[in-house]
Amino acid sequence: MTTAVREAPHHNTLTCYTNYGCRLPECVERKNAWHRERNQALRAGTWQPLQDAAPVREHVHRLLAAGLTPWRIADLAGTDRENITDLIQSRGTRRGVRHRTSAEFAAKVLAVKPAAASPSRVDATGAHRRIQALVARGWPLLHVGRQLGMNRQRPEQILRVERIYTFTRDRIADGYPRVAALRPESHGVPRHKARHAREWAKANRWAPPKYWADRMDAIDDPHFEPLYGIGKGALLAADARELFAYGVPVEQAAERLGVTKAHLYQELLRHPEPDQTPDEPAVDAELAA
Repeated sequence: MTTAVREAPHHNTLTCYTNYGCRLPECVERKNAWHRERNQALRAGTWQPLQDAAPVREHVHRLLAAGLTPWRIADLAGTDRENITDLIQSRGTRRGVRHRTSAEFAAKVLAVKPAAASPSRVDATGAHRRIQALVARGWPLLHVGRQLGMNRQRPEQILRVERIYTFTRDRIADGYPRVAALRPESHGVPRHKARHAREWAKANRWAPPKYWADRMDAIDDPHFEPLYGIGKGALLAADARELFAYGVPVEQAAERLGVTKAHLYQELLRHPEPDQTPDEPAVDAELAA
């Protein structure tokens, strides 16, 4: 009989090592560092592993009353949402609320202020493109969240919204260069999952970090349209349709684009638009003649 090994929800505390059997090099080092600090504190007589969680719980309730959500508190504290909800609600009949916690965790939560309840939201375009670029690099979405120090579900959620908190945008932007420089297969991502991530990104025409390296001044610009994965013929057809929208005849469009009218016709047929502009039916009619 075999026992399934659960995947750790995050890799920023000792939980992944102790509860999930994670042996990533950075997680092993975190565990070793904890042991070294513990032994030093024991010798010095200053070891205090856990403390009363009541003050932390009361602070979380104040933050909730101010309008913050558990997700927002977790983001600001740099921890997982379950660590916050464990302080204020029980999980079933066998597990009550957390009554003791570490000094480090307490300090992180107590550092979150109620004033953060009204944070500004910003356009999520740059965050979307950075997350998509990391997927194109070979990072599955769950691993993207882990590497950026977020809940593993957050990147997928961020891709579904148009605006995000400034704090979230900055966290993704700050962590992106470091993660983009790493090879996923060398940092805990199985080869088949990395390959699947790359294939998924390619199917969606998500530009990889290499594409954005020369366009970092445009990665946050929602008006910039990345043309990654689009061939020359498709670009020619797109440019022609833009000219048509301004009333430019086919002959003049071909001249401006430096191609023959026959070549332009060919590319328009090869790369049709699902929703044509009012000028295009006339072009199609001439092609069909």
